[in-house]
Amino acid sequence: MNYSQFLNMIPEAMLVAILIIIFVVDFASSNDKERRGFNPFVCLMMGVLTLVCTLPLAPREAFGGMYVTNSAVNVMKAILALASLIVVIMSRNWVSKNENKGREGEFYMLIVSTLLGMFMMVSAGHFLMFYLGLEMASIPMACLVALDKHRNDSAEGAAKYILTAAFSSGVMLFGLSFIYGASGTLYFTDITQHITNTPMVVMGMVFFFSGLGFKISLVPFHFWTADTYQGAPTVVTAYLSVASKGAAAFTFLIILFRVFTVLSVEWHYFLYIVIVLSITIANLFAMRQKELKRFMAFSSISQAGYIMLAAVGEQTMGVAALSFYVLVYVVANLAVFSVINVVEQKNGGTTDMDSYNGFYTTNPKLSFLMTIALFSLAGIPPFAGMFSKFFVFMAGVSGHTFETTPGVWAYVVVFIALVNTVVSLYYYLLIVKAMYIKKTETPLPTFKSDFNTKLSLAICTLGILAFGLCNWIYNWIYTASDKL
Repeated sequence: MNYSQFLNMIPEAMLVAILIIIFVVDFASSNDKERRGFNPFVCLMMGVLTLVCTLPLAPREAFGGMYVTNSAVNVMKAILALASLIVVIMSRNWVSKNENKGREGEFYMLIVSTLLGMFMMVSAGHFLMFYLGLEMASIPMACLVALDKHRNDSAEGAAKYILTAAFSSGVMLFGLSFIYGASGTLYFTDITQHITNTPMVVMGMVFFFSGLGFKISLVPFHFWTADTYQGAPTVVTAYLSVASKGAAAFTFLIILFRVFTVLSVEWHYFLYIVIVLSITIANLFAMRQKELKRFMAFSSISQAGYIMLAAVGEQTMGVAALSFYVLVYVVANLAVFSVINVVEQKNGGTTDMDSYNGFYTTNPKLSFLMTIALFSLAGIPPFAGMFSKFFVFMAGVSGHTFETTPGVWAYVVVFIALVNTVVSLYYYLLIVKAMYIKKTETPLPTFKSDFNTKLSLAICTLGILAFGLCNWIYNWIYTASDKL
């Protein structure tokens, strides 16, 4: 075996090294004094990983083409590493609580293990490598959801997540068996040369689409999402809502473009239906939520619909729009969860929306930062969320004309998504209304955020303000996407 091919997997090799270092440090640390610098040390390593992923690297392969990487894949890895870094930063206060004493290393190892699986998934050039990466990401994530052993909701959320993940994996493998039977190979580049538009191939694509739809939380494969988000620790919910969704959506887009090119008409219509259902139904259910983590769950389902809108257009623009959307979604969503996390820690664990009534009167800075993040999620200018939605709308209609039926439907779907943007603004403003307008005799007390919360909010707020205004960021992503 030629071990030099591992040099082509620099981000993954770094993650394995980080995992080993965390294990050794956690094993060797016996008291709180020795663990005092544990979180900053892990943050430093994750920060270095993020910077390495942004470096321009030539396309590389390993294991006979089962592992492939290029500049577009590295961009997505950098975004996922950034999301993991922010989650590790904001988690310090939670992992240092008395009931979590001694489990800090366990938490970091699970985060890194999940990220390693996501990296393998987005670099897959073979369905076996893709499936291994998917399971490497899903199983540690289920452990993270169940990490809060003192809450029954955490165990319930983990059970629903792992059972749904197992079922969706089975459905996906059933679809892949059809694809393999029709093509005789599992390599992405070879499958597209051997399949034709036959009922067997279409059935395999539908089953594969359904299985991965569970991972992305697309309607009608979304039923696990709200209960899992509510039951998981808030920092885990934050990680699950951005990293897992972004990795699965990016891989899904790559597979659609690389593998199912001959079935583009079929999967375009399938995507049109799923996108409209995801955005519309999630928006309607989000209006009814009174618990913030369930509210953010339906928000994430709606955002998943917008993310997949990038897949129905031209390839380069679609990859760039999806990557940029995930980047903006990471900073905006994690900013909201940073506020939810610190309020939950200071308010006895409650995440009810009513507890935020009059929040501005006692904590104006946190209220202002959360408002900015919510406005970005809603797509209000001049925040980055407006630009990310604009790019996915442009990607959705790119390559389509009114002269063809699929082209007409592409414009219809984008119009429906645009209308739903107005609807989403209404329910995001419900939180703003609670913080600024609604009055209560017992508002949340004034409190100071810890340093890590301030740092995570600073990074997220800077991203919300800068990613939309600094055009070189999108240009960098677009240039990398052209080399997919």
